[in-house]
Amino acid sequence: MVVVGAGIIGAACARALSKKGFSVTIVERGASVGGTSASGEGNLLVSDKAPGAELTMAQYASRLWPDLVAELANELGRDFPSLEFEPKGGLVVTLADGDARALESFAAHQREYGVRAEPLGAAEARLLEPDLNPRISSAVFYPDDAQVQPVIAAEAFLASARALGTRVVLGASVIGALAGDQGELAGVRTTKGDFPCDHVVVAAGPWSGEVARVLGGSLPVAPRKGFILVTSRMTQRVHHKVYDADYVGAVESDDRGLQTSTVVESTASGTVLIGSSRERVGFDASLDVAVVSELATKATRLFPFLSEASLMRVYCGFRPFVPDHVPVIGEDPTCPGLWYATGHEGAGIGLAPSTAEILAATLSGEEPAIDADPYSPARPSLASFLTNEPTE
Repeated sequence: MVVVGAGIIGAACARALSKKGFSVTIVERGASVGGTSASGEGNLLVSDKAPGAELTMAQYASRLWPDLVAELANELGRDFPSLEFEPKGGLVVTLADGDARALESFAAHQREYGVRAEPLGAAEARLLEPDLNPRISSAVFYPDDAQVQPVIAAEAFLASARALGTRVVLGASVIGALAGDQGELAGVRTTKGDFPCDHVVVAAGPWSGEVARVLGGSLPVAPRKGFILVTSRMTQRVHHKVYDADYVGAVESDDRGLQTSTVVESTASGTVLIGSSRERVGFDASLDVAVVSELATKATRLFPFLSEASLMRVYCGFRPFVPDHVPVIGEDPTCPGLWYATGHEGAGIGLAPSTAEILAATLSGEEPAIDADPYSPARPSLASFLTNEPTE
């Protein structure tokens, strides 16, 4: 078994597959956890997901995370850094000029599917977050939202996978497929040699479409760029993940153009993370000062005290965008032996455990804990996008 990609999805899948008894090799063209997993906020969210396949995965992952954090801590010992798992909850708000009815309707629909979504008045919300703008008009609290430190979490999965026997080969770019006697996929060719195997799992985040094409498959995954602002350390004044209700619309949008919405949260180290932006500009990683300015301005509308904060750094990353906004987990319908675990856009950190469990169960011939069909590469909602041409 070869897993392509040493980010959190690839590492989680390698760990789960190793636990099922597979012999696993991870090949990664760069350093471990050097791509999308290193460029996120570490969100483990149910709050931003409408009822459907992605919410089902998020609810499953939410059940897995607490025990998983304890398992990893036990496996890796006290010398391994804490994953900084914080089940702190999420607070979604509308300002006075926002659409409170839309937020309340969205939350009510989620509750029909088992999401804990608690409506709050403005005064109740400010009890949770005293520094919120007094102009908020409504809020919903999601007690099951949580956060981890994404790089440490990904490295923990990777360390656990290694301890279970997974081999990790870094600096190995996939350059082609190995073919068997009947022309079937029989492994991968890389810049560090050939790796024969029965199954290849592509878990390369926004680069997954490119890798799939090299191996003879078809996968409509494209990069969606986003910036994050990081303040200098301060006394904690943001106690939950807090975002404006328009964030949900940005997540679900197919628009190629720039979209920004307000997302603010503190980290265990004392910094404040500010997001988020979304735009489809390929792998252009250049700094856009106008986007940074817009994010900062919107954040101060939510938390006015941030106008006095200092920015320590700004960085961007690329989310693996899929046209129907549902992760892709399963075997390529036209290339037997080629499997995918990708397409999570901005939810890959949170969905890593459920992705790994679905993939490992399916490859083992077992019944996954949740129905795997909605995530299949052969699902009807992807059919019109399946070509072997580059996806932009």
